[in-house]
Amino acid sequence: MDSRETPPTSNAAEQPAPSTPALDARRNALKAGVGTALVAGGQWEAGAQSVAPVAQRLSRPPSPATRPFVDRMPIIPQLPSRPLTDPAFASTPPSKWPNRAINPATKLPFEGRGDPHQFRELAEPTVFFAMRYGAVPPVKIHSDLNPQTNFWGANLGGENLATDRPVSPLPTIVTRYSDHRNPLDNKAVIVRRFNNLPTGAPSGGFGKNSITVHTHNFHGGPDTDGGPCDPSLGASSVDPWTQGRFFFPGQYYDYYYNMKRAGFIDPTSYSSNPLIKTTPSNVIPRLNPAMPHGDVRETLGTLWYHEHREGGTSANIYKGLAGFHLIFNEYDTGDETTGFRLPSYPKYDIPILITDIWVNPSTGQTEIDLSNIDGHLGDKYLVNGKIQPFFPVDKRRYRLRLLNKGPSRYQILVLTNPANPTQNIPFWIISSDGNLLTKPVQATSVRLSPAQRVDVIVDFAAIAATFGAQTLWLENRGIHTEPEKPTGDLAPIGMVANAVIEFRIGAAVADASANPATITSFAPISLPPIPTPAVTRTFDWKTGDGGWSVNGDAVDCLKVRFWMKRGRPERWIYNLGGGWGHPLHMHFVEGRITRRNGVAVPATSPAFGRVDIVDLYPGESAEFIVTPTDYVGVYPLHCHNSVHEDYGMMLLFGVDDVGDTKAQP
Repeated sequence: MDSRETPPTSNAAEQPAPSTPALDARRNALKAGVGTALVAGGQWEAGAQSVAPVAQRLSRPPSPATRPFVDRMPIIPQLPSRPLTDPAFASTPPSKWPNRAINPATKLPFEGRGDPHQFRELAEPTVFFAMRYGAVPPVKIHSDLNPQTNFWGANLGGENLATDRPVSPLPTIVTRYSDHRNPLDNKAVIVRRFNNLPTGAPSGGFGKNSITVHTHNFHGGPDTDGGPCDPSLGASSVDPWTQGRFFFPGQYYDYYYNMKRAGFIDPTSYSSNPLIKTTPSNVIPRLNPAMPHGDVRETLGTLWYHEHREGGTSANIYKGLAGFHLIFNEYDTGDETTGFRLPSYPKYDIPILITDIWVNPSTGQTEIDLSNIDGHLGDKYLVNGKIQPFFPVDKRRYRLRLLNKGPSRYQILVLTNPANPTQNIPFWIISSDGNLLTKPVQATSVRLSPAQRVDVIVDFAAIAATFGAQTLWLENRGIHTEPEKPTGDLAPIGMVANAVIEFRIGAAVADASANPATITSFAPISLPPIPTPAVTRTFDWKTGDGGWSVNGDAVDCLKVRFWMKRGRPERWIYNLGGGWGHPLHMHFVEGRITRRNGVAVPATSPAFGRVDIVDLYPGESAEFIVTPTDYVGVYPLHCHNSVHEDYGMMLLFGVDDVGDTKAQP
């Protein structure tokens, strides 16, 4: 066994690592096939699901009938920045070190964070946000349904949750990279998140009020990554004294984003000290003199953030704890008159969060089955908080940022003219998992697994002129009838039950955005070369250890399964069995899929770009090339069918300056 698999407790953790009864109880529950929570009304029969006949296949009643395209799709509100004089910060200004002083009102540390912000000295924060998590007041998700009472969300940062009410989806966070052309530019960010979630039994019988927040695909230290657990801080997720990744009701957590791209640290300053992973605060490396704000080719754009509590991710995301985090930069500016001239945010650049839900007809409330180890599929599409909404658009180009929130359903999205469903209506894909491609790619469909994002440009003026369309549906043609796997087949085109949104095309307006057909390159945001890997590791994603597993073992929050060496490229081979599909997500660093099922990924495919999700269908395999840079510490690798993750399909890996060469961790 590698001696570094259980690193010593961090000096910043203040409390000893916990014993393992809670972990053992969880693993025993997994082996017994018991869910982490049950919905009100008891346990359902496990079984297969599909879009329309989901309820019948699960031996549960269907959701109440709702008319399509009755309610307008909301625009998710943007989180405002705040000065340090704001009440959210005035009494306890943000610090590199966590505020572990005891709050006399809660008898807990004021802050849930357990370790310092890594390398914060290289970019002190200049932009500050606050948000308070709490129960969403009764809200209508469709005009035909009663108000929902089971959702959790967050507000825009005000102290009074009665006047600044929590919303779901969570507010959109908008930040900017530090300008890579200006070494003195600094746009580093603090997001202070307060936990005001209810105590006691959660509404609907599901949800955990101790939370951690993962900004999906962001390049940051473990202190801000929002990982599900960390052995250096204690594995118990129910003890606020030993788990420095969670924050509990009455606590806050300061998340630090330095707004630099990957590659901002001079590789020659990497240390060979194996203790660097547990004492990074004592080692301040040099900025990369060639690119002090990182490699511009590593630029991210469409991220999302979501709750990531070990053993409770699926329930808490389903309950509403997810939202967008958008990052603009020197070239993708948010203004269609500058840079790449992509449609302007926010009027013509629209984040769209899609999930599928089930509404219990007995209670009229959205609920989830967490006793089903395979996953959860709903029979209603919820888009930005409304069921099958409509959205008026002008006759011009729009940038639509599409996110499949999951928890389990794969989607194959197309644009359909309901007046003539046989038409193949094109659009332009400009990103994969939040990263701009080398140039726009024209397509008539796009596949999204849970947690995947894609940015598309839709020219409603050209579509109206060419196809005579007055309305368009964004339709999911993917057939996914069993929670653990999609079939890969396509449903018949033009089925209203599969329509996610109806776009209603209005009058022509001015459009200063670039025609994607004329964009020949997104340089200097481009693909870095694929390095030659020095280590090859194999991961078999399958059932085992009483639930879902990676290489036969379920997650163990006290064990780091392997260590990557900073700056050393690795090849990961992912293998799936024929009975399930898995969207596989690595925190902290992106990678390139070089081969699928033994075949090289063509340069014309959107999958040729950088990704943080490897979306595999049953029986597929992939080769994935990754290189860690900058930060050190412990991160997770897991399936993003979040029910699979909660049932054990996750492992912890570490990054340091020694690494190992385990072939099958």
